[in-house]
Amino acid sequence: MVIKTVFPNSIASSIGLKSGDRLLKINNRKVLDEIDYQFRFSSDFITISVEMNGALESFEIEKEYDDLLGVVFEDMKIRSCANDCVFCFVDQNPSNMRKGMYFRDGDYRLSYLHGHYITMTNMGQRELNRVVEQKLSPLYISIHVTDKDLRKKLFLYKKDDDVLKKIKFLTENGIELHAQIVLMPKLNDGQYLLNSLDDLYHFYPNLKTVSIVPVGLTRHRKGLFEIQEVDKKYSDKVLIDRFKINRRYNTLSPFVVYSDEWFLISKMNVPNYSEFDFDLTENGVGLVSKFIENLNNDKKLFPKKIPQKKIITIITGDLIYDTFANHVLPELTKIENLKIQLKKVKNKFFGESVTVSGLLTGKDIIDQLKDHKLGDEVWVTERILNDEKTLTLDDMTVDEISLKLKVPLKLSGDSLLDLFK
Repeated sequence: MVIKTVFPNSIASSIGLKSGDRLLKINNRKVLDEIDYQFRFSSDFITISVEMNGALESFEIEKEYDDLLGVVFEDMKIRSCANDCVFCFVDQNPSNMRKGMYFRDGDYRLSYLHGHYITMTNMGQRELNRVVEQKLSPLYISIHVTDKDLRKKLFLYKKDDDVLKKIKFLTENGIELHAQIVLMPKLNDGQYLLNSLDDLYHFYPNLKTVSIVPVGLTRHRKGLFEIQEVDKKYSDKVLIDRFKINRRYNTLSPFVVYSDEWFLISKMNVPNYSEFDFDLTENGVGLVSKFIENLNNDKKLFPKKIPQKKIITIITGDLIYDTFANHVLPELTKIENLKIQLKKVKNKFFGESVTVSGLLTGKDIIDQLKDHKLGDEVWVTERILNDEKTLTLDDMTVDEISLKLKVPLKLSGDSLLDLFK
């Protein structure tokens, strides 16, 4: 692991480590990445092997158990996905986007660190053993279907990947798992879905939840496997069937959960999962109820009046618009001197079937708002930007969008109190 930065007054600085040096081993075990480093460095006494200026050096270090070396390493190389799934969103991106938009992440370390869903097809016994040894729990697993023949068809993975054997090994060794099924009409639903859920239920409670998520389709599917779009009629049936499925698995905490998108498509109230000890909001499960819960807490801190008259335009995607109209707008309009305009932006970039706010692009925002009177500020979720908070999906900056709109574009996090900072 290449050292990028050495902190002053750290263990690393005291033994003369510098930027560009390489940490090779801890206690004679090769260091693979930062997770490995933190796991092996947790001890009162360690020996490290380092490459310094081309020479191999060893240091014996006595320290407090939790003390680290005091360095920043260069970013670890991310493992790509081994599949070519017929419903993969990456394949549905338009051409000429930045290179990173076409990378398929399939790294179990990011599943542990950030809750990314992985299929485990690129994980052999060595990786499984490491997960158990270092207690990398919970992990988030994309299943989609357990039927072996249909898995090969949907994943375009030519051999049996033994997913149930891998799940058995992990759960028997104390690793908590959360599974996901992306549901596709007439492909992995019906009896395939029930069989998959039955297979996964064998590993409950260490396989704690299975999230059912509707397949996401863009307009850029020319030449791709034909998949039927999820519409309201289909969503209504899925939500009706959930009562039968819930009775099938009689658990205190729900075993099968449904992403908010189903309820929003069907114009139904979103269930509140906050009372249960899991957080699946990054997978769209309970995100709306968490937002409403935060709103109910935040509104106690809203000002009754702002000093000067102000007009704010809040923009959303199609899916969450009604939630804002029914819950947010009534609270903000109570504030004296504040006028709120709520605008819905359609996704022309990916296609209007893509309705989440986080996938809105700079061009769509500009094209659909530039001729409107937007007031003093325009607010949108920060999720439209990349991880570095610098670019939209179509490579525009916040300043560029503001310039085109002739109004400052502001970004909100999970709290509407951001509007008053």
